[in-house]
Amino acid sequence: MPRTVSDGGEDFDGDVSSQTGSHRHTDSNSTHHHHHHGYKVGFPPAKGLLAEFADGVKQTFFADDPLREYKDQPRSKKLWLSLVHLFPVLDWARSYSFGKFKGDFVAGLTIASLCIPQGHRLCQACLPASTCWTVDSSFVPPLVYAMMGSSRDIAIGPVAVVSLLLGTLLQEEIDPVKNPYEYSRLAFTATFFAGITQAMLGFFRLGFIIEFLSHAAIVGFMAGAAVTIALQQLKGFLGIKKFTKKSDIISVMESVWGNVHHGWNYQTILIGASFLAFLLTTKYIAKKNKKLFWVSAIAPLISVVISTFCVFITHADKQGVAIVKDIKQGINPPSFHLIYWSGPYLAKGFRIGVVAGMVALTEAIAIGRTFAAMKDYQIDGNKEMVALGTMNIVGSMTSCYVATGSFLRSAVNYMAGCKTAVSNVVMAIVVMLTLLLITPLFKYTPNAILASIIINAVVSLVDYETAYLIWKVDKMDFVALLGAFFGVVFASVEYGLLIAVVAISLGKILLQVTRPRTALLGNLPRTTIYRNVEQYPEATKVPGVMIVRVDSAIYFTNSNYVKERILRWLRDEEEQQQEQKLSKTEFLIVELSPVTDIDTSGIHALEELLKALEKRKIQLILANPGPAVIQKLRSAKFTDLIGDDKIFLSVSDAVKKFAPKSALNV
Repeated sequence: MPRTVSDGGEDFDGDVSSQTGSHRHTDSNSTHHHHHHGYKVGFPPAKGLLAEFADGVKQTFFADDPLREYKDQPRSKKLWLSLVHLFPVLDWARSYSFGKFKGDFVAGLTIASLCIPQGHRLCQACLPASTCWTVDSSFVPPLVYAMMGSSRDIAIGPVAVVSLLLGTLLQEEIDPVKNPYEYSRLAFTATFFAGITQAMLGFFRLGFIIEFLSHAAIVGFMAGAAVTIALQQLKGFLGIKKFTKKSDIISVMESVWGNVHHGWNYQTILIGASFLAFLLTTKYIAKKNKKLFWVSAIAPLISVVISTFCVFITHADKQGVAIVKDIKQGINPPSFHLIYWSGPYLAKGFRIGVVAGMVALTEAIAIGRTFAAMKDYQIDGNKEMVALGTMNIVGSMTSCYVATGSFLRSAVNYMAGCKTAVSNVVMAIVVMLTLLLITPLFKYTPNAILASIIINAVVSLVDYETAYLIWKVDKMDFVALLGAFFGVVFASVEYGLLIAVVAISLGKILLQVTRPRTALLGNLPRTTIYRNVEQYPEATKVPGVMIVRVDSAIYFTNSNYVKERILRWLRDEEEQQQEQKLSKTEFLIVELSPVTDIDTSGIHALEELLKALEKRKIQLILANPGPAVIQKLRSAKFTDLIGDDKIFLSVSDAVKKFAPKSALNV
């Protein structure tokens, strides 16, 4: 059977996605210097239905071939590899050393100093009915992740975006002030189903689903969440007692300005503004001098200690400065019995858990990949999902709510010199000791300082540099960014996600699928290369021949458009020929290199195109169809309809056959 090769000049140009036809490029390179006029388009070996289905499943779900290391291994080795796959700690722990522990110990202490004050502030801001779940969420989940996760740098714990999302969704169902017990139960139920969702996605290798949340949408979502979270902190920052429960900017600003005369406490504002300025200054210093990263890292803990001491000795709480007051000491008890296993709140907990779990998963995977790339190692996305899901399932049974990777603390963890996930273990132990021993010391901590810590933390979530880059590169991506941002700021977190993911990102995909690009090709002078005439103005058209390239698979969603677009190219060409009195088009060559697949609707569209061309006395010629395409064309007997002599290995071969005078001039 003849080999399927492509003329060296037929590699379609850079405006086509590199994912199409890459296997043919390899063959192209190997035959670039050989005269291949004797070659014909090859037909791949026919596959049975089961073989074709199995191949499709493998390429979709097992592209990384996860079972390759199990081949030809004894049973004991396979068991060990399975345990290592589930618990990566068994692998890297064997080479662990005291030198690595020193780095992990310092990093663990550093992120714990961030986690304790931030965790309690997130608890108050987003989950008012809780008594400190956020701090507990920095104790149990990190221990589970340290055993099952594959990222060395990610710091597990409460995250502002997920906390806000979860708090908003929970408060829509239950009032945390009137029904704190039911509120807590619903939170644990949502956390349980968030973990189930994450683990199942990993187990069934469905991680590609989160790819629908584009990078642009994430940037917009994070910026919108940062603004929303910062606005929510104005309650504690300004000392306002009666504050809106809504998260949209209009409701928040109405609440802020409605209390300007009698609701603001100026001692509170002084405390909040002073320490916010201190925190921002330390962040600026750390940004300018990377060696001084620790200044910014310990600033939140220093701020909490100093502000708490000042309030204690000045009795500022008697002057209207709101303080944390009583924090429950000790570790929260098991909560397995509190999860709703039946009743109306089961479905509500499931819905909230799926949404929160997907957002948490997206953030954690993105953070893990970012830092893995910086240290040049790989993380397994599906394995990460199982680890994150398992830790949230365990967390829901130990009074924790949805935990994930924190970008801020992960960055601090990375800068502090962490070597492995042991830094998470150190952080968890420090948090546990804090909960058991020194929690009462935080009684006089002013709410304003916790608000300042959160505002300082979320400022960095507004990535205006990346937003500007997205604007320059892709305007549709920028629209998705704006949709996510304004949806979160003016409506809610859910609406922001819906607008960004469903309305814009999926809309963009549908637009690209239903309206694929087509290009008119011309010959580059003195070569056998044919390229897009818009990209290469010097490319010349072949007299009597029109060459069109379709830059997408041809499916039912776009087949009619592709046919109509080609006919429009033809009409435009005929009008130009009449005006300039040029020779009429006799041949239409369709370059199929980028067309990776075709369905029955696509074949039907080609049949209709063939009929339309026959009426105009124009011959249809196909160039370089891929294996899937040529196989389906033959099965549909389209190759018999058009004739084997009209299917060529390359555009240049077709031109040599049907326009030999033009071919001699190249």
